[in-house]
Amino acid sequence: MFEFLFEVIGEFVLQTVLEALVELGLHSLAEPFRRQPNPWLAGLGYTIFGAAMGGLSLLVFPTHLVAVKALRLANLVLTPAAVGLLMCAMGAWRARRGEPVLRIDRFAFGYLFALSLALVHFWFAQ
Repeated sequence: MFEFLFEVIGEFVLQTVLEALVELGLHSLAEPFRRQPNPWLAGLGYTIFGAAMGGLSLLVFPTHLVAVKALRLANLVLTPAAVGLLMCAMGAWRARRGEPVLRIDRFAFGYLFALSLALVHFWFAQ
């Protein structure tokens, strides 16, 4: 009897938690596209997009592009920062031209996207 109750309550809690996480994920994925998005949810959305792109990159590049482990760690630290700076420069260029600047055109959001992509590829590449 207690085992049955535990299973039912456990299923309910598990499904409730998973659904709440999915809802939060969907809101964070939609947040970067809203006019006045919440910056924290937009950051989470860009992190999720980056992780998804990291997973897709494994289909094209299943192995590490850098062979030496120490250089892979350096790449993991330096490349997202460089991408963030590049996105910041692109945002400034767009602003000078009078074009709309997206959130990803700022350092922090470009960095989050690139870092999550790099982390997924770093951990799961062969």
